[in-house]
Amino acid sequence: MNIILHDNGKHLKFAPLTLTRPVGNLRMGMFTNNQRWEMYLPDAQVSYVTEEYLSKKYPAVLTEDNFFVNAAVIPSSDLIAKMQNLATGEAIFQGEEWIAFRGESLSLDTANHVQIEDLVILEERWDIYQKNAEVLAADFAAYTQGKTSQPLSESNTVIGDASQIFLEEGAVVEACILNTKSGPIYVGKDAEIMEGSVVRGALAMAEHSALKLATKVYGATSLGEHCKVGGEVNNVVFQAYSNKGHDGFLGNSLVGEWCNLGADTNSSNLKNNYGLVKAYSYESESIDATNVQFMGVCMGDHSKCGINTMFNTATVVGVSANVYGGDFPPKYIPSFAWGGSDGFVNFKIDKAFEVAENMMGRRGISLTQEDKDILKYVADNFSH
Repeated sequence: MNIILHDNGKHLKFAPLTLTRPVGNLRMGMFTNNQRWEMYLPDAQVSYVTEEYLSKKYPAVLTEDNFFVNAAVIPSSDLIAKMQNLATGEAIFQGEEWIAFRGESLSLDTANHVQIEDLVILEERWDIYQKNAEVLAADFAAYTQGKTSQPLSESNTVIGDASQIFLEEGAVVEACILNTKSGPIYVGKDAEIMEGSVVRGALAMAEHSALKLATKVYGATSLGEHCKVGGEVNNVVFQAYSNKGHDGFLGNSLVGEWCNLGADTNSSNLKNNYGLVKAYSYESESIDATNVQFMGVCMGDHSKCGINTMFNTATVVGVSANVYGGDFPPKYIPSFAWGGSDGFVNFKIDKAFEVAENMMGRRGISLTQEDKDILKYVADNFSH
C-alpha cells in the first residue's frame, strides 16, 4: 500500500511543532504517526502531502494507486482492515470527517463513503498530550502482541501488572518503582531509567532515551529518541533529541526536537483561578480562549531556555528561540527570539545554524541544506 499522509489544512493548528514537520510526523504514544502506519503495515510506503516549504524534505510519493489518509488520524486495526477493502474512488469517513481515500489523486466530492467509528483524531495541538494515554495504551497492545520483553531486574518494585512493562534489548532499569495501574510502561532499545526513579504509567521511551536519577514521572508521558529527562514531568510529549536533564516541573506540555531546558526550569500548567486557559494560535495570530484547564508550555524545535526559567500557564515558544532571565517571559515567544521578560532581539539565522549544528553534531547528525531552508522559511515568516 502506498500511504500518503495529508496535512488536511491543519499545518498551523499544531504549530509550532508543525512549523518544521508535517502533521503526519508528529509524535504521541509510542511513535510518530508515520512510524505507527509502518508498524501496522510493514510493507507500506509512507509519504506526505504538506506545506510547499516542507515538501523537499518530506516529499509525496505518488503512484497510480494511492491511499490518501488524514494525517491527524491515529490508525487502528479496524481502519487498516477497512482501507484494505476500499475500491478505487471510495473513501472512509468518521461522521463528517474524511479519514482515507483510495485513488490516483485525492477526490472526495464524488467518492462513495464508508463509515467508521471510535478513531482518535487530533483536532488541536493540546490533543497530543490530552489523548496520549489512550493512544499509548493502544500502541503498547498492538506492538507488544506476540513479543517477549527482556527480563526486568529484581532490584525494581512493581505495582500493578508486570506484564504491562516491556523492555527492549539493551534497556536498563534498576532500583526503580514502576506502577502500571494507570497505564503500560515501554522502555525502548538501549534506553535507561536510572536508579531511584518513580514512574506511574503510561510511559513510552524510544531508543536511547533516559530518565535521570530519581526522576518522577506521571503518565501519560512519551520520550522520543535520545531524549534525557529529569526532575518531575506529568503528561508531557517530547518529540526527539531534547533534554530536560535536571530538576524542575513540566506538566501537560509539548517539546519539539533539539530543545534544551535549563536546570530548575518550571512551567505552570494551571491558572490560579482554575479557569480555562488562553493560548497563542498560529491561525488567528492572537491569544485565544480554549476549552482546556491544564496546559503547560509548547516549544518548537531547536528552542532553549536558561536555568531557573519560569513559564506561565499555556506559554507557546516558537522555533529556535532562546529564553532566559528572571521573572516570567511573555505567554507567546516568536521563533528566533532571544531574550526574556526584559524584551527580545532577533536571533540571527547564521548563529541559529551554528547552534543547531553544534547540538546535532554531538549525536552524529548533520544540519542539511533542506533543514536550513526550512529554518530560513520559519525565520522569514514566523519570527514576529
